[in-house]
Amino acid sequence: MDVRTVGVEEELLLVDTATRAVSGRSVEVLKLNREHLSGRDPHVASDELDQELFLHQIETRTDPTTDLDDVARQLVAARRTAGDAATSAGLGVIASGIVPIQGDEPQVSPNARYRAMVELFGETARTGSTCGTHVHVAIDSAEEGVAVIDRIVPWLPILVAIGANSPFASGHDTRYASWRSQAWTRWPSAGSTEAFESVEGYREASRLLMMTGAALDDGMLYFDARLSAHQPTVEIRVLDACTDHEDAVLAAALVRGLVVTASREWMADGPIDRWRAELLRASHWRAARMGLSNTLVHPRRRELEPARDVLDALVDHVRDALEEAGDLERVAIGMDRVMRAGGATQQRAAYERSGSVEGVVDDLLARTEATWQG
Repeated sequence: MDVRTVGVEEELLLVDTATRAVSGRSVEVLKLNREHLSGRDPHVASDELDQELFLHQIETRTDPTTDLDDVARQLVAARRTAGDAATSAGLGVIASGIVPIQGDEPQVSPNARYRAMVELFGETARTGSTCGTHVHVAIDSAEEGVAVIDRIVPWLPILVAIGANSPFASGHDTRYASWRSQAWTRWPSAGSTEAFESVEGYREASRLLMMTGAALDDGMLYFDARLSAHQPTVEIRVLDACTDHEDAVLAAALVRGLVVTASREWMADGPIDRWRAELLRASHWRAARMGLSNTLVHPRRRELEPARDVLDALVDHVRDALEEAGDLERVAIGMDRVMRAGGATQQRAAYERSGSVEGVVDDLLARTEATWQG
């Protein structure tokens, strides 16, 4: 049995540890990282940092691997890379789905494509300072990838709830577990998709989005699940940046399980479970609003059921794939962990202890650093 490779990208925030606001100094941080790497060869993905839309963001990534323990090690190493470079610049790093305290007007990174995005999309881009965890899973062909996307869409809101880690934005509690998910929907090419049916259908939908100007290029096709523009993978983009890196590993296991399960359904000529776009949006909204604290839409029954029952339904759906990859025990432990205290719950607990959003940022700084210092 072949186990598919997985890769993870994380978007992180640079923070001024005195004011707790984000700091637009990524150019300096990336320069320090390059100088640190000077003369080292070969580099691995976790050694390097990438630029993002705004100067207060940086991106890390892992190399593809079949082993989730290796995913965890790489995530820790990548965060250490980011943390060391940020510390050298007198800054901190946090993993959170959205900016808790904005500070000055966000500065766009010095990149022609990013500047074109802000010029075209205006306030949507200027206020689009979100950070996600993106999971890539290997596929054999674009045909397989589209078939997988069409079949996993109803299950993705559960991942939104599992990864919810952005209740505070612009200095206040939004009342959402994942405000990032709501902010992200302002992009016209973002969100859930109805069935494409074929690669031709996927390409045509993509072409029409770019024709209208809703996306500048393939990289701006912000579907919840998409074909990667540069790698033979399906990319799932619904999760907030997770403060606990093990939450990201849990997501990687579940995404791989969904991809394997959907591929097998496709190869067996299994039907697509078709959902109207309105219900998909509603399911995503509820997951973003409630997280795991209430009821979620059950992907099989299309009814509201307790979050724990819906999580169990997801595990049952992908159980064979999890067992074959050796991931079932890790997922069981991870599900218990996020039900007890997921990202949004921990942020709100920090607010209760400190009485301020600054205290939430302090907690995020400490817990993010603990992932690579512990």
